[in-house]
Amino acid sequence: MSGFAFSVHARDGAARTGVIVTPRGAIRTPAFMPVGTAGTVKAMYPEQVKALGADIVLGNTYHLMLRPGAERVARLGGLHRMMRWDGPILTDSGGFQVMSLSALRKLSEKGVVFQSHIDGSRHEMTPERSIEIQTLLGADIQMQLDECVRLPAPREEVEKAMRLSLRWAERCRAAFGSQPGRALFGIVQGGTDEALRAESARELVGLDLGGYAVGGLAVGEPQAEMLRVIEAVEPHLPAGKPRYLMGVGTPDDIAQAVLRGIDMFDCVMPTRAGRHGMAYTRFGRMNLKNARFAEDTRPLDEASSCPAARDYSRAYLHHLVRAGEILGMMLMTWANLAYYQDLMAGLRAAIAAGRLADHVAEIREGWARGEAQR
Repeated sequence: MSGFAFSVHARDGAARTGVIVTPRGAIRTPAFMPVGTAGTVKAMYPEQVKALGADIVLGNTYHLMLRPGAERVARLGGLHRMMRWDGPILTDSGGFQVMSLSALRKLSEKGVVFQSHIDGSRHEMTPERSIEIQTLLGADIQMQLDECVRLPAPREEVEKAMRLSLRWAERCRAAFGSQPGRALFGIVQGGTDEALRAESARELVGLDLGGYAVGGLAVGEPQAEMLRVIEAVEPHLPAGKPRYLMGVGTPDDIAQAVLRGIDMFDCVMPTRAGRHGMAYTRFGRMNLKNARFAEDTRPLDEASSCPAARDYSRAYLHHLVRAGEILGMMLMTWANLAYYQDLMAGLRAAIAAGRLADHVAEIREGWARGEAQR
């Protein structure tokens, strides 16, 4: 695939560190992709996101097709130009949002007809239309349209959705065609059933796509179930293609998935939590709404390279959060994304040094000590 390539640089057990090369820049893996749902990482400037170490951001097909519209984005020069982000962008297919947000959803072999959660307008999403939208947006990495079921669900329902997703993957591949420098990723489905997951993975690998995602997780199942699914899927995925765990997750979820061979992650957690007063730090989570921070003059983390975490007191952040000040949302989001990117940099370095398991144990010990001290 001209202009798009993945190489593994170091391995430590199932974990690996490497680089995805795209015409818009390299993506160091394991990578965390900040979520820019509607063409913006909420409460952040693009320059800040880049400076924190993010090589790639995620855009949302469902939200962008509803407003401002994919055709309008294309007329304005594409999503990169519109949001002033010159690095790679991955767009999801819209399938999860159609399931979780839209009203009166009607599914068929052709696709899904749904009503907008914004104004009730009627839309149809097919595999071909999903790829058309993502291409209009100018996405460097595009995702196949899939059918994502809520868990737990009967095996027959999960299997039916998995097989429909496989047929849609073939149609997405045909619609994607040849787009030099860009890649189409397939999505492994099958709920928590290891046999269905293995079959889904094997069939998708036969399509020779640019990368492979594990979808349908991070929907409320216990972490142990998620990790069991990853372990079941990983042996069936090619070593020479990126592996992406969609919608995950907490820092511990990410660390555990990296141990099991995952290369890419996205999640709204650091930005959404930041807007609601929750900080992620090397000392664990801190709810800055809590009264115990009202006169705490310490920063979130005096050793952080991020000004939001290093230069502002917990007392001030507590005040901003409790007062609903926009600056509080901005600073907390900034600090959280900085922590996530520092986490990824540490995981990459540990893999290269061959000490990932020890590093993850040290991280978890730091969280436990921090919780105990509070």
